Amino acid sequence: MEKTSYLPSADRLSILSASILLAYAASRFVDIPPWDFGMQLPGFYLALEVNIHTLVTLLVAGLTASGAELLLRDHPKMEGKPTVEHWLLPALTAWTLGIPLIQLEVGLEWIISFIVGGAILMLVMVADYISVDPGDERYSMASAALIAVSYALFLILAISLQSAGLRLYLILPALLFAAVLVSLRTLHLRVIGHWLYLPTIVIIVILAGIISALHYWPLSPITFGLLVLGPAYSLTSMIAALSEDQPLKRAFIEPVLMLVAVWGTAIWLA
Repeated sequence: MEKTSYLPSADRLSILSASILLAYAASRFVDIPPWDFGMQLPGFYLALEVNIHTLVTLLVAGLTASGAELLLRDHPKMEGKPTVEHWLLPALTAWTLGIPLIQLEVGLEWIISFIVGGAILMLVMVADYISVDPGDERYSMASAALIAVSYALFLILAISLQSAGLRLYLILPALLFAAVLVSLRTLHLRVIGHWLYLPTIVIIVILAGIISALHYWPLSPITFGLLVLGPAYSLTSMIAALSEDQPLKRAFIEPVLMLVAVWGTAIWLA
């Protein structure tokens, strides 16, 4: 296969990244009273607060998806192909990075998070651009970077949501939505050109039970995040290995070792 090498427009990438970061920075100086919504359901009261930060994170995620579309349209290998798959991780990245930026007070930690977040966002968009072409000589490296960053973002999201003290009915759909995006994209990168919807549903059902149980345990946010991350990664990795027709023993070794390592770290930090 002929090796190729393409990169997105530096101007478009810079403008998109600057717009996203500017939106998050500007939201810290906007103070609008939150909107409270509530509904009495059998057995409990469903309360939901929507504030300016909630709206900004959602708008920025949409802006990022639109920006990814714009970046990808000039890739020589797209040629009318759908770009939806390449919206997933950039949008998830922008949404996830916005949560700690909202929670942290403006100071040194916020500035560091702001700079690192911008670098991660640019890395994801460049790597996703490279992943369009499996013939690109950097495809394997870009895929590995996307998968690693995806699960790091999933961990950040789990820790951030748990540390915010949210109710299960808010944490569960947010984490499951993120898990769907991460699992689908990871499997698509590993098993090139295939969308494994049914295995993803199985992963989500298992994670739903784990998250629901762990939410009520007296765990630190970091421990909670690691305990959720372990099966999220291991199940996806195992399914990808089996889909690649790897021997059964080999397909189980790496996921099990990672699960033991992640859960061991969680127990050590507990």
